[in-house]
Amino acid sequence: MIEFISATDFSDTQRLFHGRGHAYPELTHVNVDWFNPVVLITLYSPVDEQWLLRQALALQALIPECQSVQVQRRYEKMAPMQVLLGESIEQTVVQEQGLKFNIELGKAQNSGLFLDMANGRAWVKEHADNKNVLNLFAYTCAFSLAATLGGASRVVNIDLSKASLSKGRENHQLNLLSKKEGKQVVFEGVDIFKSNSRIKKYGPYDLLICDPPSFQKGSVNIERDYAKIIRRIPQWMNAGARLMLCLNSPDLDEDFLKAEVARECPQCQFNYKVDNPEVFKEAQAGKGLKVLIFTYLPEHS
Repeated sequence: MIEFISATDFSDTQRLFHGRGHAYPELTHVNVDWFNPVVLITLYSPVDEQWLLRQALALQALIPECQSVQVQRRYEKMAPMQVLLGESIEQTVVQEQGLKFNIELGKAQNSGLFLDMANGRAWVKEHADNKNVLNLFAYTCAFSLAATLGGASRVVNIDLSKASLSKGRENHQLNLLSKKEGKQVVFEGVDIFKSNSRIKKYGPYDLLICDPPSFQKGSVNIERDYAKIIRRIPQWMNAGARLMLCLNSPDLDEDFLKAEVARECPQCQFNYKVDNPEVFKEAQAGKGLKVLIFTYLPEHS
């Protein structure tokens, strides 16, 4: 595994090895991430423990800043964490593109930052200047940080999980952006599918970010529910608004999303796809994260 890692700059948090893309047939069950100063190996099936230790030692030697190598076993109940080498570090602050993020290791399956979306965050930062931004499924508000740093006039973060939004507030405080809360940064812990009036309250918007989970029992089935979001675009957005629509399901490709948009909001014109970071190699196109950019042009309907 270590021989496939080509990174030389470890100042930013990043994925170091992406086995889940099936580009490396013998290692489809392994990912490796760098959350300074922690190397996190994520396993989706059991491995030989001696092999795992050799990889941990090689990774520790590769990165001078590494103080801990940990493994998360996703194939076991509750995805337990184990320290393989070095210190027991459960919390850290990482950097990406000039922004800082709180990372928690071991308390939940996910760390609080999805590394495959780095280019999406860069796109938001580049296109947010003086925009009223709607951030759906905001999670820990990484997009909000990017938009605020990019000069957004306001960012409205919507997520059902108030705990995630609380972590989003902490991320804004970490970046000295908490003073912008209130008029410029809004946190609404509501159900997107049941709170249209609350969402419309802060509109109309100039930039939409929609990065939904593929499936959450009792709340989201994106194959069924994406249409409900797309058909509300005319209620939410200004003419000429930019839309960043994301799709994480390995079973749905970008043609699914384009077809949903064409059916539910034909006034949206597809512009281009934002590429994922190079490390996220996929053996089969369309299996990984899809990030599509559209423009809302009601006069063209």
